[in-house]
Amino acid sequence: MKSDLKSLLEEKYLQFNRSGFVADDPIALPHRFTQKEDVEIMAFLMAIIAWGQRSSIIKSGEKLIALFEGAPYAFISGHSDADLRRCIGFVHRTFNDTDLLSLIAFLKELYSRGGGGLEHAFSAHLKPGDKSIENALNGFRMTYENSAAFVQRSAKHIAWPAGGSACKRLNMFLRWMVRKDAHGVDFGIWNSISPAQLVCPLDVHVIRQAYKLKLISSEKSNWKTALELTERLKKLDADDPVKYDFALFGLGIETKKKEQLRQAFV
Repeated sequence: MKSDLKSLLEEKYLQFNRSGFVADDPIALPHRFTQKEDVEIMAFLMAIIAWGQRSSIIKSGEKLIALFEGAPYAFISGHSDADLRRCIGFVHRTFNDTDLLSLIAFLKELYSRGGGGLEHAFSAHLKPGDKSIENALNGFRMTYENSAAFVQRSAKHIAWPAGGSACKRLNMFLRWMVRKDAHGVDFGIWNSISPAQLVCPLDVHVIRQAYKLKLISSEKSNWKTALELTERLKKLDADDPVKYDFALFGLGIETKKKEQLRQAFV
């Protein structure tokens, strides 16, 4: 049974982990950049606003790039008050201009310290022997809360395991930054976190397919379920368990399309 499951997930991982996947996904926008800081800043912001229809997320990301005049790191590092005023009115679902201005200030603070910017803000909180990124996520949230840029309403966009959240969007961001392969989707530009420490993002498609395949015991989207799924995936690939995020998400998309076709002929 285990071999059958691994074969299925390996097949779907290879099917969906390909460069053609990028065009219609929020990860397409950070792929426009080559400088490490530009990539990780845009990836972070795209992950933070990644809920709703993908076309809407990408549209909002385009607005962010325009606000940054095509240079995210330069904007974060050297913006003026006049530059910040251009951000007034930005909104994506519940993420608004207050949240954007708070994160811009937070990112500026991280990079002005030197020593690794966003990457260090996560990895610095890992402890020797950590099997997951739980401490990195909790530490990142605390870094934000202790920042001069902290805004209470904006904290909801920086999820953390200590609050019970599945941390879907930040887990997705870390997958983008940490995973390394030759397929052209994930960037793999961070070396201070191991792919083996990543935790699988709990997209609705991932949860449904994981439950269907008996990889999780509950369809609840929380940190406990995220860890349970990741531990099961580690039994299939201990070094790179989160690669199966592609497989579970892809299976979910295929299932949705089949259901839509079936309903069309009812």
